[in-house]
Amino acid sequence: MRQIQDIKAIDFSKEDGLVPAIIQDNNTGKVLMLGYMNEAALEQTLDSGKVTFFSRSKQRLWTKGETSENFLNLVSISPDCDQDALLVKVNPEGPTCHLGDDTCWEESNENNLQFLGHLTEVIKERRQKSPEESYVARLFSKGINKVAQKVGEEAVEVVIEAKDSDDNLFLNESADLLFHYMMLLEAKGFTLNDVISVLKERHK
Repeated sequence: MRQIQDIKAIDFSKEDGLVPAIIQDNNTGKVLMLGYMNEAALEQTLDSGKVTFFSRSKQRLWTKGETSENFLNLVSISPDCDQDALLVKVNPEGPTCHLGDDTCWEESNENNLQFLGHLTEVIKERRQKSPEESYVARLFSKGINKVAQKVGEEAVEVVIEAKDSDDNLFLNESADLLFHYMMLLEAKGFTLNDVISVLKERHK
């Protein structure tokens, strides 16, 4: 995905100096709102890390959350192919809509499957840390055989809890299994997307 290299390259000429900015939650993938930015708003967003728009009704810059404190914390900004629209990925603090909803389309800002993509990146990041400060790094440092062994141990725990009636323990062991399986995929140079591709191919 292309990132903004030069603010001057963005085409502000088509809408009276404004470009639409589509705001998307970085973790869930949900579209939260649509706003407009002029060059000053874009500059302030990049400088402050808080998404700032140009208000067409108030005719001034406004930072989302300046009164509600429901800020949109900037992750990345990408222009479209024509350089006249922006995709802004954020980590929101609280609901985005002024009516109190998670999004301006009255949708719940949840997408648990999207979180797995975020978790994949967390595993990659923590793998690079020292074993003293990260469990993930510590397990990786013991080699792929140890990672694979841990997956096997967690799978046995899931089977054991599946035979019992404690749903909470079953779900927690299932979470442990999935997490360690994702670590094993990382150790082998793959992600869940590669597994999904195999499943999709089988489904044809």
